[in-house]
Formats: sequence, C-alpha cells, structure tokens
Amino acid sequence: MSNVQSADVAASVRNDFNFEVEKYPLAAVMGSEVLPTDQYGLFRSDTGFIKGVKSVSKRYVPHTTDDVCALVEAASDAFDGEIECKTHWREGHYVSVAPTRAERKSIYGTADNIFPRIVIRAGYDGQAFTGTMGYYRDACNNLAMMRRVSGTCVKIRHSAGLRAAMDDLIQTFSQLSSGWEHLVEVAQELESREVRMVEFLDQIYGRPSDEQLTLAATGQAVRAVTSHKNRTEAIWKRLNRERVRTGRPTMTNDTVSAWEAFNAVQGYVQHDAQAKSGFKGEFDRILRAANDTAVNKAERLVLELAA
Repeated sequence: MSNVQSADVAASVRNDFNFEVEKYPLAAVMGSEVLPTDQYGLFRSDTGFIKGVKSVSKRYVPHTTDDVCALVEAASDAFDGEIECKTHWREGHYVSVAPTRAERKSIYGTADNIFPRIVIRAGYDGQAFTGTMGYYRDACNNLAMMRRVSGTCVKIRHSAGLRAAMDDLIQTFSQLSSGWEHLVEVAQELESREVRMVEFLDQIYGRPSDEQLTLAATGQAVRAVTSHKNRTEAIWKRLNRERVRTGRPTMTNDTVSAWEAFNAVQGYVQHDAQAKSGFKGEFDRILRAANDTAVNKAERLVLELAA
C-alpha cells in the first residue's frame, strides 16, 4: 500500500506489478510423444505458468501492465490530491484506489464514517475489466461492495492498448461518482430501517432442525448446531464491538438497523469466518466477502427494505 499523488500512481502500480503476462503454445504429452495443440497458456514473465487460469486461443491478446496502469490512472481522476493505492495479484490484477485518510469525508460523524474506494479487476478469464465503487468503514475495517446498488459498477471491454483510450476510460470511471452518491443515500436509508437480527440471520443462514436441536440438548455434538451457535455469537460480538467504537449503546434486544445488520454479516465473512487455504490475506478476504453467498443474500434482503 502507498499514498501517492494521482500523477504518480502509474509508477507505483508498475513497481508492484513489475512483470508481464505472456502467451505460449501448449503441447500434449501422450506416452513418449509430445503433440502440438491449438491452445495457449498464460505465463508470468517472473514466475512462469499461472495456475488457475484456463488455456486461451491463438487470437487471445493478454492485457499488459501498461493497460492496468491506464485503468488505475483513469480511476484516480475521481479523487483529488493524494490517493491511497493498494495492489493485489490473484490470477489477474486487482487495484484499489481511494482518498487518503486525511481526505476522507464523514457521513455519520467522526465515530462511524464511510468513504469511497474504487476496486479495479483485470483478470485473464476473457471477461470485461470492471471498476466497482465500494465503501470502507473505519469502525470495523470493512471494505464492502454493494453491487446491487445502481451505478456502482462499470465494465470496460477487454482489449490491449488501453492507453490510447484514456479519455474514454476517464469518462467511464466518472460514472462511479453518481454511483457513490446513490450508495450514500442507500446507507442513510438503511440506517433508518430496523430488522430483527435473529430473523435476519435465519433468512441468510437458516437454522438447525428441531431434531438436531433436540440431539444437542441431550449433550450430543451436532455440527450444524455448534456452527450455528458459534457463528451467531461471533456476529453478535461484532455488532456490540462496533457499537462501542461508534459511541452507541450495546444491544439490549435483537433489533438493529438494516445498515448494522448488513455490515455485521459482511464483516463476519471478511474478518472472522474461517478462511480457506489461499484466502488469508487482507485483499483475498475482501474478494472472498464480495463473492460470498451469505453476503450477497444479506445485501438483497436489506436493499428490499430500502426500495
């Protein structure tokens, strides 16, 4: 992570991604014979074959570090002065761009504020590049992306030579500014809506059957009951920790705002849920939460309240 002037962001990204992705023909081994194929593999110039990326055709043109820099520079145009830039590699390039701590603007006061962060994804799966406007909360160190909120995601056609299309890229990313305004409106609306937390969690995760609960009551170990109990306790503790940090009273019943409910589930998945192998880094956890079924269900449920 580094804080840089918008004009210097390309140099920062190029320093972190100091390699290119190249395409080479693949061969099939049958016994002692090596046979040519019409498929190509993608290889990093520094570490070699990229595990997890599918083979591509002869026509496929991998994007370059220069293309990623162009995307980041265009996204950085949304913020003035210094920006905070984070990079990550996971079968493709990920970059987050945000105003620095000094530039953050309060939404709910100094105790609980959110600020914009654009996450750029440039993968090697043939899909379009994406720029998503997310929000970061200091109260819980969460970076969440509510993709169902209109205007918070833009797509850019996957092609090489994006540097020549900078004006179009800047115009595309400028659309996220209105997406941020809409996201703030949604957050404020969710803050004014109440949900019963127990019911909310049951809609997302379900609950153990009566038979499982009966067995657990007799002292038998039932995994579904234990998992349900541990998860609920962890989310409950997260809710109260965030209330203390933001100067709010701890919970005396299970009624909370829809805003708190969503962030509790998202924060639990991002920070507390057991991470699978390869998803233990900060950015990996952010990506995991963004694609998690429970988080997506929680987003759908609270947005139905805000509609």
